[in-house]
Amino acid sequence: MSTTTIEDATLNAADRCDRCGAQAYVRVTMPSGELLFCAHHGKEHQDKLKQVALKIQDESHRIG
Repeated sequence: MSTTTIEDATLNAADRCDRCGAQAYVRVTMPSGELLFCAHHGKEHQDKLKQVALKIQDESHRIG
């Protein structure tokens, strides 16, 4: 299965990381639902997520 990086609705300050509660910059669509991650946790789990995700929306470039 290949993973596609997409541009969905922009993540905002109300979107929080499912791991630590920080602002989410990564949205991962899985067969079972959606996960949100801060830039740190998105990067930490990136390799595994690419193997199982249907879509990954990475907005970590917005961190300035």
